[in-house]
Order: sequence, then C-alpha cells, then structure tokens
Amino acid sequence: MDCFCEQDDTCHLKVEGDVGADPIWCDRCGHNFELEEFPITNELKIELMEWATKYGEWIDWDLDKLIPNGVEMEEKHNKQGDYLTEKVKRELKGKYKIRFSTSTMGRSYQNK
Repeated sequence: MDCFCEQDDTCHLKVEGDVGADPIWCDRCGHNFELEEFPITNELKIELMEWATKYGEWIDWDLDKLIPNGVEMEEKHNKQGDYLTEKVKRELKGKYKIRFSTSTMGRSYQNK
C-alpha cells in the first residue's frame, strides 16, 4: 500500500471520517487511501462509505454551529466507527496496525 511515507509503504492505518474522503488513511503521513485498494468485503466497503458520508451531520454548515443533539449524534458516529474499525481489523487479519480516530469536531463547536 503506497503512501507518502519515507518507505513508500505503510502498515499503520487509521479509520477516520472526513468530509468527501474515503475512511482509511495512513496513520503516519496522513495519505487518504482509496477504499477499493483494500482486500475487504464489498459489504464492509459499503458500510464504511455509508458511515463516512454521514461525517459532520451534527454541524449546520451554513450557520457554522452545532445542531440540537449534535454531540449525541457525533458520539453515535464514533461508536459505529469503532465497530467498523474492528471489522476492518478482522478482515485484514493482522496485516496492518489499525486504529480508530474519533471525531471531536462537535465538542469543539459546543465550546464556541
């Protein structure tokens, strides 16, 4: 799996939601991988993409503020992301070190 790291190959991955991006990244250089590059089931790829497209639904982007129940929505999103990360780990069977990167964006909007 090529990325921008010095060795041009990574074994350290993170599952992380972001607007308009696939949900798997190099945990070292931050390269965003195409989900199709991974030997995981199509079912899991679909689950990951559906999860990723919901990233940030707790923010009213036009008003730049947290929507009602936004923190709870973000917590639910993080729980699902953690669950999906465990599924990715099982399917990749130890080929990579994989962690989940929780979203804290809602909490930062809460403190505005």
